[in-house]
Amino acid sequence: MTFALVGNQNCGKTTLFNALTGSNQHVGNFPGVTVEGKSGSVRGLKDCTVVDLPGIYSIRPYSDEEIITRDFILESKPEAIINIVDATNLGRNLYLTLQLLTLRIPTVIALNLMDEVRANGGTVDTEKLSAALGVPVIPISAAKNEGVSDLIQKANEIASKRIAPRPRDLCPSGPVHRCIHSVSHLVEDHAAAIGVSARFCAIKAIEGDESFYEKLSLNQNERETIEHSIAEMESETGLDANAALALTRYDFIESVCAKAVKITSEETRERRRSNKIDKVLTGKYTALPVFAGVMLLIFWLTFGVIGTALSDLLEMGISALTDVVDQGLVSFGTNEIVRSLVIDGVFAGIGSVLSFLPLIIVLFFFLSVLEDTGYMARVAFVMDKLLRKIGLSGKSIVPMLIGFGCTVPAVMSTRTLSSERDRKMTILLTPYMSCSAKIPIYAVFASAFFPQYAALVMFALYFSGILVGILIALIFKSTTFRGKPIPFVMELPDYRLPSPKSVCLLLWEKAKDFIKKAFTVIFVATVVIWFFSSFDVRFNPVADSADSMLAAIGKLIAPIFTPCGFGDWRAVTSLISGFTAKEAVISTLGVLTGVGAEVNAAALQTVFTPLSAASFLIFTLLYTPCVAAVAAIRRELNSTFLTVATIVLQCVVAWGAAALVFQLGSIFI
Repeated sequence: MTFALVGNQNCGKTTLFNALTGSNQHVGNFPGVTVEGKSGSVRGLKDCTVVDLPGIYSIRPYSDEEIITRDFILESKPEAIINIVDATNLGRNLYLTLQLLTLRIPTVIALNLMDEVRANGGTVDTEKLSAALGVPVIPISAAKNEGVSDLIQKANEIASKRIAPRPRDLCPSGPVHRCIHSVSHLVEDHAAAIGVSARFCAIKAIEGDESFYEKLSLNQNERETIEHSIAEMESETGLDANAALALTRYDFIESVCAKAVKITSEETRERRRSNKIDKVLTGKYTALPVFAGVMLLIFWLTFGVIGTALSDLLEMGISALTDVVDQGLVSFGTNEIVRSLVIDGVFAGIGSVLSFLPLIIVLFFFLSVLEDTGYMARVAFVMDKLLRKIGLSGKSIVPMLIGFGCTVPAVMSTRTLSSERDRKMTILLTPYMSCSAKIPIYAVFASAFFPQYAALVMFALYFSGILVGILIALIFKSTTFRGKPIPFVMELPDYRLPSPKSVCLLLWEKAKDFIKKAFTVIFVATVVIWFFSSFDVRFNPVADSADSMLAAIGKLIAPIFTPCGFGDWRAVTSLISGFTAKEAVISTLGVLTGVGAEVNAAALQTVFTPLSAASFLIFTLLYTPCVAAVAAIRRELNSTFLTVATIVLQCVVAWGAAALVFQLGSIFI
C-alpha cells in the first residue's frame, strides 16, 4: 500500500516522514526543502510505502510543487492520504484539508505540534474535530515521536478497509451549494471515467482549472452550462468564483475551530518569544548587519578556528598513511609506474580533497543550526525587498541559500517558485552562489597566499559571488526577463531549538556525499589526470610532466588565460578537471605539482603569484558549475540552448572578472 503524506509547508511533514520511515531526509525550518516526492518503507508494516510530497497550501496548480502533489494523488492513486496539520494554526492548515477530503480518498489527519498546544494551555477536542471533518484525527508530535505509531495503525486500517471520508457539504444551502451541486451532476459520468471524485472535479471546473476541462473531455454545451452556473453564483454572491469558494471554506473552518479548539491566548509563548527576537533579526536597520555578522562569524569559526584545526589533523594522518604505503610499495619492489599511480595519482588526488572534509562538516553544522532554528526563513523575508529591486521575489532566496551548499538541489528547489519568469531567472543566477565543493580551492589558496586573512578572503569570495549575481540579475531584468516578480507570501515559523537528530543527519548526508564523490568522480578524474600527465603522445613515461600529453593540451588553451595572470598549463588543466567536480581542481594541482596529498604553499607558488592566485580564485568562483549541476540546469530549463548559453555566459563573466582583477592589480600593486 502507498500512503501520500500531504500538508502545508513547514508543518513538520518531513520530520514525520523520517519518523515513519527512519529515513535521513533533511528537515529544514523554511519552505522549499521538499521539491519532489520522496518515498520510504514504513517501519513495522510490510509492503507499505509513504511518499513525502512537497508542502502546499492549496491543490490549485499555481506552482510546480502543487502540480507534483496533485498529479501524484490523482494519477498514482494512493491507498490513503496522511494529512499533517499544524495544531497551532488550524485555521490555515484546514483549508488544504477540506480540498483533500473532496477527493474521497481514505484520509487520516495527523494533528502535529500538540505538545506546543498543551504547553500554552490550549486544547483541541479531536473527537469533535473528527466528527466535523468526517475522518480520523490523531494527535501527534512528530519531533518527539509521540502518537506516530497510533497514526500509522489508523492509516493502515482505513486504507485496508477503504474507508473514505464521510461526505461533508460545507454549505447545505445558498448559491455556492447550488453551483457545486449542479456542476457535480453534470460532470459525474466524466469524473467516473477518470476515477476521480465528481465533487472534486466540479470544484476544479468552477475554479477555472483548464487542465480539468481537458481531463474530463467536456463538450462545448457542457462548458457553457458550467459557465452559466458559475455566472449565477457570482451574481448572487457578488464575488468571483474562487473568492466565493474560499469564503465558504473559511466560514466552515471558523465554525469547526469554534467548537473543537480552545486557546488561552491569541499569541503563544513561542510566538511572543519569536516576536521579541525578530525586532533585532528582522529589524529595518539591524537585519542586514546581523546577517552579515552571523555569516562572517561562521566563516571565521570554520576556516580560522575549528575547521582548520580538524583539517590539519586529518591532513597529517593522510600524509602519514601515504608515507607508510609508499615505503611498503618500495620495499615490495613495486613497478615505478604503478607506485606513481598509487602515490602521485590516488593519494595525491583523493588525499588532498579528503583533508577538507572537516571544513565542510563544520560549515554545514552552523548552516543547519541556522536553518533548524527558523532564521533562514527570516533571511528570505529580509531579502525580499532587496531582491525585488533586481527583479526577483524573496522566495528566490531559498534556492540561492541552498546554492551555497550544492547547485544541484538549489536548481531543483526553484520548482517552489510559481512564476516561470522567476524560476528561470533564479536558475540562471543560482550558480553564482559559491557551492561547498569550492571550499577546498578557497581554503588551499587562502592559506598559501593570504594566511593572515583566510576568513576575510572566504567572506569576500562569497560576497563577490552574490554581487556578480546581482549585476547579472539587473541585466536580465532589463533585457531577457522583463516584467515584475510575483507577490511574495511566506509564513515565518516560530524560533525553535535545533533538532540534534536533524543536524546530525544533515552532517552525515554531506559527509557521505563528499566521500562518495571523492572515491568515484574525483578518483576517476585523478587517475585520468595522472595518466595524461605521466605519458607523452607516444604513451612513453615522462620524467617531467611538462612533456606529457596533458601539458600539450593545457599549453594550447593557456594563452587564453594569460590576461588573467594564470597562463600556466597546470592551472588551466586544473580548471578543465574542475568541470567534473570542483574539488578536482585541488587534486589535479596536487598531481601536477607532484607534492602528494599535501598541496603546500611552496608548490602553488611555482604556478601562481599572490595576484594571479586572487584572479584564479575569482575565476573558480564564477565559471561553469560541475557537470552534475549542468545536467540539473538542462533538466529544469528543458532547453539545451539555454543551458549552453548559461555555461558560456558564466565562463565569459568569470574570464572578464578575473582579467579585471589581475589587470587592475598589476597597475596598483
